[in-house]
Amino acid sequence: MITTALLAAALTVGAAPALPQDTQQATFGLTIRGITAGSLRLSGQVVDGRYAVSGALESGGLVGILRRIRYDASAQGRVADGRFVPSSYSERADNNGRTRSAQIDYRAGVPQVKAYDPPRARDEDDVPPSTQGGTVDPLTALYATLRDVPKGQECGRSLRIFDGRRATEIAFAAPRRQNGTTTCNGEFRRVAGYSAREMAEKSVFPFTITYQPAGTMMRVTQVRTDTVYGQARLTRR
Repeated sequence: MITTALLAAALTVGAAPALPQDTQQATFGLTIRGITAGSLRLSGQVVDGRYAVSGALESGGLVGILRRIRYDASAQGRVADGRFVPSSYSERADNNGRTRSAQIDYRAGVPQVKAYDPPRARDEDDVPPSTQGGTVDPLTALYATLRDVPKGQECGRSLRIFDGRRATEIAFAAPRRQNGTTTCNGEFRRVAGYSAREMAEKSVFPFTITYQPAGTMMRVTQVRTDTVYGQARLTRR
């Protein structure tokens, strides 16, 4: 589903804070090894304890010239006890003209992989969805991570993520605050669903998230992380 570079660059989410009822939109530029690689756009809304979010990742710069990649995704669900609980997730990918799509629904918090188009055979490394109760989808994770939050609630705690095939985990260290800026360190960890070669290649990706004041809220302005492609950076535009 969502590419490893995007996951390692931006899937860094913990517990959700108290949520205002508003719509938030954000655009981030993605660079890898200092080279412009694309952009990430998010739009989300929380109303009466329900959330809905859409997002798009598109290649750009030199990467976009060499290879056209675009991912569009949407998710919705509810907020319970300060946590995002997805009810559905869908995505569509276009990789140099080769398109595919996927749909995940949730029943009592357990993901149900409903459709792949084109259909795909199960791989021996795939994680059974029935074992992934309480996980969130990739887009919900991105939204919860990159949205504005009240001061004092910038960093989260460990969270499990499932994308339909792979299980990952996010862990945060204590936040550091200085001169109005908050920095959060953490790790993105591959847990299951990866081949032995992929796990040997890299299983832990350190990251740093930087927040700056935005009115009465704190706003993510940059995410830095290791990826299998080198150092990556998301910068808010």
